[in-house]
Amino acid sequence: MAVSETFDTIPTAGHVLEHLLRTTHQLHLQFESQLSALEVPDYLSGPRLRFLISVQEAGQIKMSDIAAKLGIKPRTVTQFVDALEQAKLIVRTPDPDDRRATFIRLSETAPPLIEHARHAMSESADKALSALSPEDRGQLLRLLHQLSQ
Repeated sequence: MAVSETFDTIPTAGHVLEHLLRTTHQLHLQFESQLSALEVPDYLSGPRLRFLISVQEAGQIKMSDIAAKLGIKPRTVTQFVDALEQAKLIVRTPDPDDRRATFIRLSETAPPLIEHARHAMSESADKALSALSPEDRGQLLRLLHQLSQ
């Protein structure tokens, strides 16, 4: 939807969804740019950061359990863990009760980097939503929540 368009007519569902997807993509690019500007390493993308935060919240978690928790495929978890282990942010340990399962936890170097990246995320969110009043933010959040149900 062009900036010059008015919002006097009722948009189609397709038009709204297209605009939502375009906006989401733009916000993602802004977020990644902000992380880079605040010297968060390139390998720590938004999805990997969310993954690390989930591991941090769990303390220690089976790879299969985090896949279910985040609603992602086990192969994606393996790719994240491989990359984050290479960056020395994740540690794998075998499950003593199930030799097919692997636990993951954060390394000692991960928490400060996560905190730094969370700060960058907060700054990025403030910038991205600066045009919205607190009431508008609340309304947007309610609408997004309604869509995700």
